[in-house]
Amino acid sequence: VAMNKYVILGACNPNYAYNALKEDSKLGVFLPCNVIVEEHKDGSIEVFAIDPLAAMMAVKNKVVEEFAEDVKSKLEGVINAL
Repeated sequence: VAMNKYVILGACNPNYAYNALKEDSKLGVFLPCNVIVEEHKDGSIEVFAIDPLAAMMAVKNKVVEEFAEDVKSKLEGVINAL
């Protein structure tokens, strides 16, 4: 398949993932661990990550939401620094 240059980066923080899984072992399916980097035809680069807080809202667990807020802040910091 011909497509733009596209990379999926695994970006899970083991400490956050472990703490979330201690709250509920099923949360592994919701962990927002992937970040994508895509080069478009015009040469521009896009970096995208899902909003961890939005991903965890379905769980309805305040402790997990606190983890997600912290992860969101860190991801935003990294993306904004690019």
